[in-house]
This record gives sequence, structure tokens and C-alpha cells, in this order.
Amino acid sequence: MSLDFTPAAERLRRKPPPHVGDHIRWITLADDHGQRIERVAWAILHAFDSYYVDSRAIPQRAKAAFEDCNPSESLYLSRRRLSAYSDSIRQLSSRLKSVFPGLAKEEPVWREIEAHYMPAIADRYESDIAAAYIHSVRRITYDDDSWRPVEYALGWHSPDLAGSMPHILRHYRGPLEIDADLVKDLIAIPAFSANFRSLDHDAEAASRRINALLAEKSVSSIMAIDMITAGFYRNRGAYIVGRITASDTRTLPLILALDNDVDGIFIDAVLLSEAEAHNIFSSTLANFHVTNTRYHELAAFLHSIMPARALGLHYSTIGFNHIGKVAVMGELRDELTAHNEVLDTALGFRGSVAIGFSAPSSRYVLKVVRDKPTDQYKWGKFPGIADVLGKYRRVHEINRTDSMLDNMIYQRIDLDANWFGDDVLDELLSAASENVNRQGDRITFRHLIVQPKLMPLNLYLRSASPDDAEAAIINLGHCIKNNASANIFNRDLDARNYGVSRYGKVHLFDYDAVEVLGDIKIRTNLDRFDGEEDIPDWFFEDGYILLPEEIDAGLGLEDRDHLRAFRTHHGDLLTPRYWQAMQSRLRAGDVPRISIYPEAARLER
Repeated sequence: MSLDFTPAAERLRRKPPPHVGDHIRWITLADDHGQRIERVAWAILHAFDSYYVDSRAIPQRAKAAFEDCNPSESLYLSRRRLSAYSDSIRQLSSRLKSVFPGLAKEEPVWREIEAHYMPAIADRYESDIAAAYIHSVRRITYDDDSWRPVEYALGWHSPDLAGSMPHILRHYRGPLEIDADLVKDLIAIPAFSANFRSLDHDAEAASRRINALLAEKSVSSIMAIDMITAGFYRNRGAYIVGRITASDTRTLPLILALDNDVDGIFIDAVLLSEAEAHNIFSSTLANFHVTNTRYHELAAFLHSIMPARALGLHYSTIGFNHIGKVAVMGELRDELTAHNEVLDTALGFRGSVAIGFSAPSSRYVLKVVRDKPTDQYKWGKFPGIADVLGKYRRVHEINRTDSMLDNMIYQRIDLDANWFGDDVLDELLSAASENVNRQGDRITFRHLIVQPKLMPLNLYLRSASPDDAEAAIINLGHCIKNNASANIFNRDLDARNYGVSRYGKVHLFDYDAVEVLGDIKIRTNLDRFDGEEDIPDWFFEDGYILLPEEIDAGLGLEDRDHLRAFRTHHGDLLTPRYWQAMQSRLRAGDVPRISIYPEAARLER
């Protein structure tokens, strides 16, 4: 008996008879085992359709939040988009087990279900997400305490998109002149329902800025402009994204950054460099909501204007984290093969909580939480592996405010033992045995964290010029402040926990010591007299205590000039007033404004 699935555009393909009510109850009315299996497959696909349609509606809601000047709603939608998948999986799993307990114990049943399900999704655009969905349902439902891995499609390759790019692009054929009329046409792409503050003024100002930037880059003529037919929404802002192809075949990003206030929408900035594009699409920021569902084409286009950034990260940037995880594993395999390298201990210091490993040419660092911390652990009783993973998940789910690396957490993933150097593999198997297991030539991880690779700040400072070192120190202070605006405080302020990007930004990447800033108690010893021997009152308080005047000592900066630069540019971080004011803003529900492009990129108003 086969399933009669109609095209993917329909949300609900076939419904149970009216007297049944829903697909889960329909399973209980099956006549035999075969029909029961078929109806389980049907119920899973129906649940996926509901999730997929609902999640694809979120970008339109983000557009409305931008038009309504409602950044709080935008932040909510970012959290909702991340949680919608897991919520759907858990609810479905619970209901399936209630009517078919065998799903939790009988693995062969899942092969039967997939035999119905997988052919039904084969011709759908979103078949890769649909396949990830049933694998997730199986992982949550099947009560398996063994080291059985989950399929992450290591054979995956980016699909052939030849001929499909017109689905996402508006093409302007050259030679072209950038004038106000062209800019007006570009900013009409998202079709906003809200009014512009001063459309003519902004179009003129933006066209002048674009032409000036092109002149600086010695672009004499434009052969083509390609713009994505969608708006990109995040927090307070909206972006229109495209590229310019010059007559000398160079390709430049073309990004218009928009803002909105009580007077209407306006063009805030014009961005034409790859570095600026990287900052906008950084993994250290919340994912974008994009009002175009062609995610393969979107990721490929973004990769064309930012080729130095791994393709898998582009998928994650636009909110398709499951596809990004698959792509990252494929890229990691290709990197090791192309450079004949293996994964070994990562550059930097030996982590007390996690084991970090990477390959010299790889763009990624992998981490596994130790069974117990090393002797260098300085936070008292270790809260456990689950607590550490929870902190990494929290950072993944929040607005990272251009200050914290995103991370992908894989569950029960199986990798080839030939990928690993002997030393790091021995350490993984001995110091992280609760998370890592070897079976023949396969290494299975219960949990594996993957992050983009950065140069650790302490190593960067040793070889940086004085000007570059000072810039990094200044950016470290901005990173700590941006962490605070995301309601995050990192107890372990040691510079070794921060990294420097290729464009000089500083980001936190180690999260085992992060806490909710609102839960931190701000205290000080500055009101005590020299020689006073009594124990301060705060010493007996429960919870974590922050003494701001000790922050600079906690950075572990080796050079006095670096420490002096930090105090000069970020002395406010050493005062209780700064931290108390930030806590008050967070309690009031304020959404702090984060600057993610240089002031010079802004149009004069």
C-alpha cells in the first residue's frame, strides 16, 4: 500500500475521515500493522508540513515588526523560529508514543516508516529539511541508550542551482548608471507597507555614496546588478542585499541598510565591501528572517559575495540551521581530504572544561565537554555536562549582539577515525568517555559542538602591531559590553576565551562560565578603607558576585600597554554604575541598539 502524497505546496494533503479528528487518532484505527505503519509515516509528514508552513510565515511577521517599529517582536520571532522545530518534534513524539509504544523500542519499525516517508518527500524542494525532521523524530522517540549514530548526510553536496537563481534575483543588465531612480527601484523590492521618511532625499544620498565608493574602488563601469528579491530582517533593521559586477569582472556586495522610526523608513547606510558584508552576516549575530523560501539559492548567492565564509554558515545565517549542520560536516570532510590533514588539538590553551580540536586548514573548531574538568578549573563544583551544553544552546538561541560565536550542537554523530590524530583521539576517548566512543573505524559523539575558527586573542596580541593590538583591546571592551546588552556575563574574562576575526572583531567563544547578567549581584570593595580586616558583607551572599573593579585583573593581559588601553577606553566597565544601569535597562525590557557597521557607512541626515 503506497501513500498518495500530492505536491509539496499544499499544507495538508489528505485528512483522516471527519469522525476521526486527527492523524494521531487515525493511527489507532488501523486495520493491520502495514496500515498502522503507513499512517505513522503520514502523521509525521503532516506534522512536518504544519511546522514548515508555520516557520516560513515567520519572515513575513518579522517584516511587519520592522514596519511597526517593534524590535521586541522581532527578537521574539527569532526565539520562536529556533524553538518551533524542537517544539514540533517533542509534541509529535509524545503523541506517537502514546498510541504506538513500540516506536520507543522497535528499531525495525522505523525502517518501515521511512520506507513510506522518504519516497514521498523525494521530489520536494524542502526534502532535505523533511528528511532531517523524521530523523529528529526518530532520535527523540526511539529510546536508545546505545551509541547508535544519527544520519547527518555526510555525502551531501550543495545542489546544482544552474537555471534556478532567477527564483531569487532581480537582474539589471549593464552598462548601468547608479542614480536616484535606480536606488528607488532597489528599495521597492521588499514592498513595504510603511511610508518612507524622505524617499527622494535618501535615494539621492545613497546614489551619491554608491558612486563615490565605486570611484574609490576604481570601478569605471557596471556590467550588471543582481538583487535578492526579498527583505532581510533582524532586530531593528532591514537589509536589501545584492551584488555589483564591474566591467573588469570584479564582484562587489551591494547592501542597503534600512531603519525605521516614528517618521518613517529611511536608508541608514550603504555597504559595498566584503568586510562589511561579513560583519552584517556574521555568526555572532541573530539569524536573519528572509522573505524568500529558496534557501539553497539564497545561501549560494551569499557565498558568491562572501566566498571566504563557509557555505554551511550561510545556511545558518538565514535560519536554516539543520541544513547548515549537514553542509558543515560535508565541508569538514572535504577540507581534510583536500589538504590531507587530520583533526588535532586546537590552537590556543588547553581547555579545562572542553577539549577543542581542529585541522590547520579548516575553518571550524570542534569541541567536546570533558567528563570532569581539569585541575585548572576555578569555579568550585562542576555542574555537569548537561549544564555546559545548556549554556552553548542558550547562546545559540539568543541575539548574540555581534559579540559571541554561534555554535552547532550535533547529537550522536558518527565520524571516521581516520579524521583524527592519535593524540587528540586518545584524549577524547579517555577524558570524554561519556561523550565519545570508538567502534572499529568509527568514532561516535553523543554531543559535538562546532564553531567557526578564530585566532585566540592572547596569541593575536603577541604578534600584532601596537595599533592592531590597541584596536583589538578596544574591541574586547565592546565585546564585553555587547555581551551585557544580551543579558550575558562571562565570569571567565580571561583573554584566552576570546578570539579575533579576520576583520579584527573580537568575539567570545567559550561559554562554560557564562551567566545571565540579571542574576549577577553587583558589589564593590571600593567603599572599604585600606587596612580594614573585616570580611565584607557580600562574602556571605549566595549566587555569583561581580566586583567590577577587578575586571581588568581577570583579563589576564600580559602587556601593561594593553591593560592601560583597556582602562582608558572602557574604564566604565570597572564601575558598579555601568553594570547596575545595564541591569536596570534589561529589567525594563529595553532592546539596546547595537552598531554592526562603521559610522562612516551611514548616510548624512
